[in-house]
Amino acid sequence: MTTAKTADKSIFARRESEVRSYSRSFDTVFSTAQGSHLINENDEVFIDFLAGCSSLNYGHNDPEMKAALVEHIAGDGIAHGLDMYTDSKAAFLESFEELILKPRGMDHKVMMTGPTGTNAVEAALKLARKVTGRKNVVSFTNGFHGMTLGSLALTGNSGKRGGAGGVALGDVTHLPFEGAMGPDVDTLELADAMLSNPSSGIDAPAAFILETVQGEGGLNAASKEWLQGVEKLARKHGAFFIVDDIQAGIGRTGEFFSFDGMGISPDLIPLAKSLSGFGLPFALLLLKPEHDIWKPAEHNGTFRGNTHAFVTGRIALEKFWRDDKFATEVKRKGEVLNKRLSEIAAYIPGAHLKGRGMMQGIDVGSGEMAEEICATCFDNGLVIETSGAHDEVVKVLAPLTTPDEVMAEGLDILEAAVRGVAGSKSIAAE
Repeated sequence: MTTAKTADKSIFARRESEVRSYSRSFDTVFSTAQGSHLINENDEVFIDFLAGCSSLNYGHNDPEMKAALVEHIAGDGIAHGLDMYTDSKAAFLESFEELILKPRGMDHKVMMTGPTGTNAVEAALKLARKVTGRKNVVSFTNGFHGMTLGSLALTGNSGKRGGAGGVALGDVTHLPFEGAMGPDVDTLELADAMLSNPSSGIDAPAAFILETVQGEGGLNAASKEWLQGVEKLARKHGAFFIVDDIQAGIGRTGEFFSFDGMGISPDLIPLAKSLSGFGLPFALLLLKPEHDIWKPAEHNGTFRGNTHAFVTGRIALEKFWRDDKFATEVKRKGEVLNKRLSEIAAYIPGAHLKGRGMMQGIDVGSGEMAEEICATCFDNGLVIETSGAHDEVVKVLAPLTTPDEVMAEGLDILEAAVRGVAGSKSIAAE
C-alpha cells in the first residue's frame, strides 16, 4: 500500500492534470499538519502562511473539532443527507443563529448550496436575477468570485477567464474598484454617472457584487465610505447588494464578517472556505427573508450541506465566537503583522502594504520579484503565495490561531527572503 511516507512524486506528473498549480510552487509531498505547521514525508516542518487560501482560519486539525468529528463518525452519524433534516444540521443552524446572526441583528435565511464558494456565488446570481427580472450584474476590477461560468464572468483575471475556452462570459459590467483609477478619481461618482445615463450602454443591474478585501486581486481593501456608497448605488438603481465574504470573512479581517462595523446590510452573502472550521467543503448563501422566493429544489446539488462540516462548523462557532475574545486577539495580531510587514517592505524601494487585519501583504511592484521571494521562503520552511493582477503582492494568510512566536518565526523567514532578493536585484542593477 502506498502511503504519504512512501509516495513517488512521479505519479503526480504522470497522472494528475496539468491544471495543478500550488504543487508547482510547493514541490514536496505533505503528509501531516498541526496548527500552523505542515510536515512533509521527510518530517521537514513548514510554517503555513497560506492556510488553504483562508480555508483553515483556525489552523490544521483543531483538536476539539477533530474529536467531535471522530465521535460523529464512530457513532455512525449521518455522513450524507442531501438537504434532509439531520440533528447535526439543526445544531449548526442553532449555533449560527445564536452566535452570528442574532448579535448582529441579522434575520438572513441560510441556503445550503453545493460545497464550494463558486456555487454559493452562482446561487446569489440566480436569485438576484430571478427576483429583479434583470440579467446584468455589476462586478469590480480585480474581483475574484469563482471559476464556474457565472461566477467566472464576474471575475476580472484574464488568465482565469481564459479557462472558459472562448465561451461568452456575459451579462456582467465591470466597473473600477475603489482606487483602481488612482487617488484622484471617484469611482463611485463614475459608476453612478454611467448607470444613470440611459445612453451609457449599461443595462439596469440585477445586483452589485464585491469583496471588501480582494483576496486574489491584490489585497485591495475598500473603505467604509466606499462600501456604503456602493450599497446606496444598489438601492438607487433597484439592485441587490452582494458581499462575497468567502475569503475575507469568518474572522480573517478581525470580525466574523469582513463588513462588521461598516454600516452596510448586504442582501446576499456567499460564505465558504473556513465555514467548516476544519477544511471540509462547505458553502452557503445568506439571504434576506424577503428574497427567499425559491421553489423547492430550484437550486440544488447532491452535496448541498456537508453533514461532517456541520459538526466541525458548530464547534468552531462555539469555541471561537461565543464572546469577543477571539476577534480581539485577531485584531491584535493584525496590528503586529502590519508593523512587521511595514518594516520588511522598507527593504524594497516603492514597496507598500495592502489589505486589512490578518489578510495583509506587501506589493513589491513586480510579479517576478514576488515569486522569487515566495520561492526563497519555501526553501527556508515557509509556505506563502502571491496575489494581484501581476502576482506582485506577497500575501500573508496565516491561520488566525497562529501563536506569536510562530508568526514571528515565519515573518523572520519572509524578512530574510525579502532582504536577500532585494539585495540581489540591487547588485544586478549596478
